[in-house]
Amino acid sequence: MVINYGKHFIDDDDLKNVLNTLKSNKITQGPQTINFENELKKYFKSKFCSVVSSGTAALHLVGKALNWKEGDVILLPAITFLATANCVEYNNATVCLVDVNKNQNTIDVNDVDRKIRKYRKKVKAIIGVDYAGYPCDWIKLKKIAKKYKIVLINDNCHAMGTAIKGDKGYALKYADIITHSYHPVKSFTTGEGGAILTNNKIIDSKIKILRNHGIVNREKSEKLKPWLYQMKYLGFNYRMSDINAALGRSQLKKIDKFVKKRNKIAEIYDKNFQKLKFFEVPPRNKDILSSYHLYNLKIDFKKLKKNKRDFFIYLKKNLINAQVHYIPIYKQPYYKNKYKFKHVDYPNSEIFYQNEVSIPIYYSLKEKDITYILKKIFQYFSRCK
Repeated sequence: MVINYGKHFIDDDDLKNVLNTLKSNKITQGPQTINFENELKKYFKSKFCSVVSSGTAALHLVGKALNWKEGDVILLPAITFLATANCVEYNNATVCLVDVNKNQNTIDVNDVDRKIRKYRKKVKAIIGVDYAGYPCDWIKLKKIAKKYKIVLINDNCHAMGTAIKGDKGYALKYADIITHSYHPVKSFTTGEGGAILTNNKIIDSKIKILRNHGIVNREKSEKLKPWLYQMKYLGFNYRMSDINAALGRSQLKKIDKFVKKRNKIAEIYDKNFQKLKFFEVPPRNKDILSSYHLYNLKIDFKKLKKNKRDFFIYLKKNLINAQVHYIPIYKQPYYKNKYKFKHVDYPNSEIFYQNEVSIPIYYSLKEKDITYILKKIFQYFSRCK
């Protein structure tokens, strides 16, 4: 059996919740969605929550709600999934890439400050990504955002279940808006889905309208004319179905259990990989509980005079599907051609990309699988001694 870098876990409670919803009168725009939003608000300590069809939809709607437009500059890390940058493009704003720092692999606050001073008042927002489950330096980012009066967004898709000093609702202590993705490899899943959480009522109200085709005041209109509905904005069909929400509600109950297991796997990996100097394990901090969405092992292939491609081929032959998270945004043809990004401007991101390998970590990963993965990796690199 192939061991993938990530995998969802579905149990009987999940199946039961989804089946009950399928048998109900409403499988979309029903009670499950509302209940799921309320439970997310409670867990992540937000005043408002809007669930949507994907994490990408969440990011897109944030830009729409903030009225991003041509000429606006949005800062985001060079190491992130394409959706973080794409949401800026969808809103006709300008992508400004920021290098990551060497140790935490999150957006570099010093480079953030440099980019803001370069673009001045054109910068409208900073998107920080809590990469692999490890938080950005949110204290410094909030200070910068406050100084320049810039909206601060946490692309929190990797860090659901992460805690700072025991606080799992840390994100909205610093950011104005947070976005989630509930893709199957995340901390918990709805199949496909996402959410926007905020303490800003105006932003939340606009997002709720935009996710539903821009339709407003439907209830009031129905009292006058039962068939009447009104479209105030050009919106989208970004609603989450009750089927997905039902799965999400059941999964959310298990998030702490999922994160605890991921941490145990990470501890085993750390203990083994720290034995060799050419491995660098993910960052750890006694005040931070990471969700370990990814286990991003960094390997000094250059020093070892080894080819990363050969390592991936070797793993695949041994039924281990590793991955790289991520190819830097500046290397993607669309962004490279449009913005003329140069890799020399992102030295930390470049080294990270050369060295990073995401190895399997997920709730149902068995002890024998972990032992097998370690064995195969050490066998490959034993030739390097």
